[in-house]
Amino acid sequence: MQGIDSSIIFLILVGVVFYLMLYRPNKKRIDQHRRLIESVGEGDEVVTIGGMFGTVRAITEDQFHVEISPGTTVRVAKSAIGRRIEPEVAGDAGESETSEDAGA
Repeated sequence: MQGIDSSIIFLILVGVVFYLMLYRPNKKRIDQHRRLIESVGEGDEVVTIGGMFGTVRAITEDQFHVEISPGTTVRVAKSAIGRRIEPEVAGDAGESETSEDAGA
């Protein structure tokens, strides 16, 4: 009887480890990507998972129309958006230039 109890406990521990190591982090990553896709709007600068930079010009149900150079727009699947580039604040850019000049 003791062998059966230890087998059940072992299976439960394997299940808990599986949940904590694989399922939970993957779910967090999927939720984070879903929030990113929902937050992207027209005019936002994005980077695709392939490394292409561009500006979102139109949004349809399952894709973005991204302008990669003036007059060149490509269709990109929503799932292919890797990240959104946050616009730089004018004050931040000036501070970084000053710190670079001070070091030179």
